[in-house]
Amino acid sequence: QVQLVESGGGLVQAGGSLRLSCAASGRTFSNYGMGWFRQAPGKEREFVAVISWSGGMTYYTDAVRGRFTISRDNANDTMYLQMNSLKPEDTAVYYCAATLTIYYGGGHYNTDRERYEYWGQGTQVTVSS
Repeated sequence: QVQLVESGGGLVQAGGSLRLSCAASGRTFSNYGMGWFRQAPGKEREFVAVISWSGGMTYYTDAVRGRFTISRDNANDTMYLQMNSLKPEDTAVYYCAATLTIYYGGGHYNTDRERYEYWGQGTQVTVSS
């Protein structure tokens, strides 16, 4: 089992920044690829970003590429999502998740929420206009 706890959400004005954290415990954190997903009211949970176990591979959904940065600190079992230039459409509950497989080859990353084994409880991000 891997336990995940998100923090760092809050209310911010459009154009502002937030940094989300995901603290892991349980099984060896560095064995897992890690991802961020988000879910807005009335919408399905969607992929945001993923990072490999070493941090050497990252991938973002088009909507956040260039504004968000995913990173991890394996020494402290923590993953981060730095969110800059926030927009009202970024408003959602943000979840971190763990998976053993982040890349399938041929440029295909694991963006399917059904293929992530462990999930945190989520943290709310609200961006006002």
